[in-house]
Amino acid sequence: MRSWSLLPEVILLLSFSSQAGAMAFFGDPPDANHPWAVHDSNRPQPPTVQPGAFAGDAPSDAIILFDGTEASLENWYHIKDAEQRQADWTVKDGALHSVRGAGSLASRVEFGDCQLHVEWMAPSEIKGTGQGRGNSGIFLMGMVEVQVLDNFQNPTYADGTVGAIYGLMPPAANSLREPGEWQRTDIIFRRPIVRDGVVLDEGSMTVLINGVVVQDNASLAGGGGWKARKPLDRVFPEQGSLHLQDHGDPVRFRNIWYRPLRPRALEGGVEGRLSAEATQAIRAVTASDLIDQAAQLEGMEQTFKLLESLVYQESDAVRRSVDTSLKTYLIPLSEMSSQALESHKNTVRKLDRALAYLAKHGRLPADYFALAIVQQLCEQQAWKN
Repeated sequence: MRSWSLLPEVILLLSFSSQAGAMAFFGDPPDANHPWAVHDSNRPQPPTVQPGAFAGDAPSDAIILFDGTEASLENWYHIKDAEQRQADWTVKDGALHSVRGAGSLASRVEFGDCQLHVEWMAPSEIKGTGQGRGNSGIFLMGMVEVQVLDNFQNPTYADGTVGAIYGLMPPAANSLREPGEWQRTDIIFRRPIVRDGVVLDEGSMTVLINGVVVQDNASLAGGGGWKARKPLDRVFPEQGSLHLQDHGDPVRFRNIWYRPLRPRALEGGVEGRLSAEATQAIRAVTASDLIDQAAQLEGMEQTFKLLESLVYQESDAVRRSVDTSLKTYLIPLSEMSSQALESHKNTVRKLDRALAYLAKHGRLPADYFALAIVQQLCEQQAWKN
């Protein structure tokens, strides 16, 4: 039976039930940092997500922040108090309008690592140059800015160009359409992770403007700002609001949505590897599930399921139950005729593969009693030929 009092990184990995398949005796077994075997049928299946019908449409699991309706303005709040701001953001013709003097707008919902989609439009009437033309910004967690700017035939300093991680990393290309046309910004955001003053992950961003990659897994290195770099070891919260900047230009926004990304597996700064604690927790839950499944079975099918649980976690109780079951099944076979044994061929061959796998990977001792009996039966009946 599943226990959900686990680490957050474990909960996500176990949140999707897998199909109970054949024994998970496939490739290399679980180890200290890998909770499943290679090609493991017990490993949870990825969730099904229905993509949007057209480019930029929200997929089925997206959280919609602005859908063009007045009602979705309720998903946002002004950062400035009412008495401090000179105007409010408005909704008109299905778009969210930045208004000079309103200050930045923040999402009520907070989130961390994400896939974010924002569409925006600079005014068709060209006024100003450089940073003074169609200027706004998309601030992840209110801390790191992806620049919004009308840079169509309008150069400015490179690390302030549209698609830049502002003050830090210029975009690799300028893929803007003309002003007055809708632009698409897609962001894959991974927040920096700092624990006890140690930078475990600098964080990163991948940014696409109108489908063109302009930031490719660029390190955040603390982030940048106006004339300043941010300290590398500054602590980011696990979740924060999305901010849209009022920079004094009438920039419009529409079709804003995000998808949370699964947590990174971090141990000592190593990405892609679960901690030993998290791995052990997942293996314990997997073993428990297999033992529960075994309780619904009988005979050798129950034994196979219990053997499978030993791939993930050692258990004296399971081992005693398996020992008893295998003795009950195998000892009478030694007294059968060769013809009678043929009806047990599939079971014994399956048992031979399972026991050999467990012994090879240290889950059973090399001199385990059942190994010798099964190997002798297979040789006697020429079942391995």
